[in-house]
Amino acid sequence: MADHKQLKLNFALTELSLSSQSEDVDLPGSSSTVELRTTRLVCVEYPAVVTDVDKMLETLGGENTVSKTFANPSRRLELRYRPQDPFCHPLCGNRLSSSSLLLRVRRRVRKKNPKDVEIHMDVLGVIGTTYRFQGLADFQYLAVHSEDGNDMSLYDKIILRKVESQEYFEQPLPYFLPPAIFSRLDNPVDYFYRPDSHQNTVSGRQPINKKNIIGLNRARRPHNAIFVSFADPTVPTHCLEAARVNWKRVCQKEHDKQAEEQMRKMFESRPIWSRNAVKANVNIHPDKLKLLLPVFAYYTVTGPWRSLWVRLGYDPRKTVESKKYQLLDFRIRCSSKHGYSLSDIPVKPKRSAFNYNLPITFNKAGPQPASLNELPAQDGPSTSQDPVPSSSQMESSYIFREGMLPPHRQMFYQLCDLHVESIERVVEQNTGKEPPVCDERDGWCLLGTKDKLRDIISAMIKKVIRDQKPTLPESSKKRRRRGLITESPENDDDAEDDRNKDDEEEDEDDDFQLSEGSENEMATEMLDYM
Repeated sequence: MADHKQLKLNFALTELSLSSQSEDVDLPGSSSTVELRTTRLVCVEYPAVVTDVDKMLETLGGENTVSKTFANPSRRLELRYRPQDPFCHPLCGNRLSSSSLLLRVRRRVRKKNPKDVEIHMDVLGVIGTTYRFQGLADFQYLAVHSEDGNDMSLYDKIILRKVESQEYFEQPLPYFLPPAIFSRLDNPVDYFYRPDSHQNTVSGRQPINKKNIIGLNRARRPHNAIFVSFADPTVPTHCLEAARVNWKRVCQKEHDKQAEEQMRKMFESRPIWSRNAVKANVNIHPDKLKLLLPVFAYYTVTGPWRSLWVRLGYDPRKTVESKKYQLLDFRIRCSSKHGYSLSDIPVKPKRSAFNYNLPITFNKAGPQPASLNELPAQDGPSTSQDPVPSSSQMESSYIFREGMLPPHRQMFYQLCDLHVESIERVVEQNTGKEPPVCDERDGWCLLGTKDKLRDIISAMIKKVIRDQKPTLPESSKKRRRRGLITESPENDDDAEDDRNKDDEEEDEDDDFQLSEGSENEMATEMLDYM
């Protein structure tokens, strides 16, 4: 037995050996050599006894869902014990790095001589990632209505399993509106109203926001930006002192000072900028840009210049020259009458609602990004490994020209950045005849100007898409009408009326639709300062 305690593992690239260090005693089976395969495997520590592999995979969402989860390192693996119940809240498995081996051991015993045993070992691969369910599932809420001691299931009444008639949707039902999640945590925590120790930085400074007592999420960002709505009587002339202090804290490199001077010149030459335009013209880290913008400008929340950064002390409501800086919220229109659908448009959404994950499905135990305290140690303006976008790509993020496609389905353009002659004529049609008071919706432009600009841009985009796909399918109704027209040449007047009717129907159906998957940039930008 003493010899077995001295066994050591000797690893090589191609084999794995178990050897005994004792030379006095020769034990049968004391050494073995197996091939070490380089196959990479993923392990799921399933929190149940598995008797049916297919049912086990069904609770994990299937092989396709497991593969998608593994492709996203920050996502956790979801397990639903009732996969057929859409209201079943999942049990989330954390993604952990591991260096284990999957070993298959086969033991063969001769029937004639039970003492004659052969053991074969194979290393099937190396487990580099392990999903481990270390927490609790969220509170479960069944679709059941209880009244007078009787329980009534609502699954067949609220889940559409087949095509139903109108009476199915008009039947009276009790309200069943459970929240998406009940708890943001997997494990119970006894915090006793104590401040979170993780909120203190390495240098021992106090937390940024003392109101974050529980500390379950990140500390709230300091309110360094100034938000101004259209109804506010005045605009700020100076930035907050905290904004200046925070910028001085991170402005320690030469390129940071150059970016500060460049932004100063930008707001001197043009009083109103969008953040996309600033990012395209100033080479600075995105986290530092959030600290630098409040030093020179304030953020407008409502009105013709909403979601734009305005130079401190400049009030666009009092000067008609600010008309060219107004905002145009444009979204690509999608409908089958154009001959293409959402999938045919070569412009993808910034964020899809189909890929939305609940907060409990993110693995917060993984490595966190660098904090602002580490930013000054960088040698350049950015250390990201992502490919640097070209100048034309940066320019297309805020400028529109004829013959180009927007990079996203929702774009925030300023009127001065729409370099199209027909658009410029529409904007300048009331130059010198602006209204005496700035309007909250149209600003210094005529009523309906934004709708005309959207129509012009939509027509240009429609032409570009049709040129890229010249063989777009047409509706069978129009094709059938045109066939009847060619067979009956004597009905030329009726044919012309049909064409005009089709054009009128197309114009009536050309409604302004929201682009699917677009994100609210204004809300996202405001959250950066809250």
